[in-house]
Amino acid sequence: MKLKTLAAATLAVATVIGMSACGGSGSSSDDKTITFWHNASAGEGRQYWENLAKSFESANPGTKVEVQAIQNEDFAGKLQTAMQDPASGPDVFMSLGGAKTQEMIDAGQVMDLTDKISDTVKTDMKTTLSAATFDGKVYGVPVSVEPGGMWYSKDLFKKAGVSDVPATYEDLLVDAKKLKDSGTDAIALGAKDAWPAAHWYYWLVLRECSSEVYDKSVQNHDFSNECWVNAGKKLQELNDLKVFNDGFLTTTAQQGANSSAGLLANHKAAMELMGAWEPGVLKDLTPDQKPMADLGFFAFPEVAGGEGEPGALMGGVTYFCVNPKASQTSIDFVNYMGEKKNQEDYAKAFSTIPASEPARGVVTDESLKQVIEYLDKSPSMQLWMDTALGTNIGNALNAAVVNMLSGQGSPEDIVKAMEDAAQKG
Repeated sequence: MKLKTLAAATLAVATVIGMSACGGSGSSSDDKTITFWHNASAGEGRQYWENLAKSFESANPGTKVEVQAIQNEDFAGKLQTAMQDPASGPDVFMSLGGAKTQEMIDAGQVMDLTDKISDTVKTDMKTTLSAATFDGKVYGVPVSVEPGGMWYSKDLFKKAGVSDVPATYEDLLVDAKKLKDSGTDAIALGAKDAWPAAHWYYWLVLRECSSEVYDKSVQNHDFSNECWVNAGKKLQELNDLKVFNDGFLTTTAQQGANSSAGLLANHKAAMELMGAWEPGVLKDLTPDQKPMADLGFFAFPEVAGGEGEPGALMGGVTYFCVNPKASQTSIDFVNYMGEKKNQEDYAKAFSTIPASEPARGVVTDESLKQVIEYLDKSPSMQLWMDTALGTNIGNALNAAVVNMLSGQGSPEDIVKAMEDAAQKG
């Protein structure tokens, strides 16, 4: 499996309005004190980062890690605002990935770690480091690899008489109708947050477009090939079946039992399209806050007649960057994240796949083991489409997909929204 990245020359710089001192850079006053931002705002994930900070402090007497947990949906906006002036931003922070990280690199807001990462990180994360590499330079330390796909309740599938996971998108439509007829919401969708709805379009484009067309389209912002409209038509076909949860346009993705993840966790919906962080999110939303016992996974199905690369995946790698004004302590901290034991603990806390290959033996969740099997067989993994396209086009794309699902747009309007955003730069 190879992770595809985009050339810096093709990526636009986003315009960010406003400026706020949302945290102090430790390097400005105390080289031993660092500020650290992440997006695990609840559960074992949040506790993991608190524990890691304390462990690092114990291993490095005199150091202090000031941890700030920020809700995922708020993270990008707060980070972009804080890093308008790196001196007022966090020392270590979760990356936004792809074009969004490239924009920060171009703005001088991220430290080049090429000669600063540890031998452990270089060796154990050799396949995932490509996600944090831009123009041959490394700008982050990975902690997890998160391809997307379909997460489902085995019990609800069995109840509806669905014995096998769908091999094609056309099979998925049939199965979704069976699930609906059995009395359950077939598909959980948190469209209020936009990106979960847009993920359906991303995957359909990946299946409809050839790999050559896909790569050139994303790099050159040329969406003229008919596969881009065809993907929207396929999604509209699913929407017309009315198999999403009631009120999906006002449903959030991950906040509470009534979110789309909560619907799956509590067996009120049969499946959800999401990244490999899903088991960890579900675990915090089940009635007993334990892993969902009947959770299964299958890759997004192939589309009959589609020209996409068979077995291709889409997803991301979570990694952490360092403020260019930060001290050596911040560099030591991100390298500490990459140590095998810390990666094993990360995988357990977040119920996900660690970036460190030697640490993957700790994964016991059967659904995640299935994801690893797909990863090992996959010829490539594209970055999430909105991440790859950058802030302006990505946001326009996500909004346009929601508009279509709400009856306020068409497949052609999705393409036009991206083209208009690309022209604005």
